[in-house]
Formats: sequence, C-alpha cells, structure tokens
Amino acid sequence: MTQAATTQTVMDIVLRSPGCDLEEIVHQCPGLTWNQVFLEVDRLSREGDVVLKLQQPEHYSVKPCRRHS
Repeated sequence: MTQAATTQTVMDIVLRSPGCDLEEIVHQCPGLTWNQVFLEVDRLSREGDVVLKLQQPEHYSVKPCRRHS
C-alpha cells in the first residue's frame, strides 16, 4: 500500500469513528502492520491532522483535528 493510500485509509477510519482506539484502526487495516499504522497516525498527529491521546497506559484514542471534523 502506498503512503497516500495508507493516509487515506487511516483518515477514513478516524473520520468515520472519531475517538476510536488505535487498536481498532489496526484491526481495520489488515494489509498493514501495527507499526505501519502507528507511524502513519504519528505522522498525521505531527502534521495536525489527528489528535492522539493517551487514555490509559498503552491505550490511545485517535480523533480528527477540528479542521477535519
């Protein structure tokens, strides 16, 4: 999967389910590894497209930035 396709897939999931668990995104991306999903979410977070929030140890939620909601 290309970077653009990975970005689109992750953003589609986050926009469809704001505040979803990072593990749920991984589950919905069977063609990607956990590391690939995490790196994409991390990149999107650094660019201000999503907000990655620690809910409890090892449990992150991901929601779209206000400009995407």
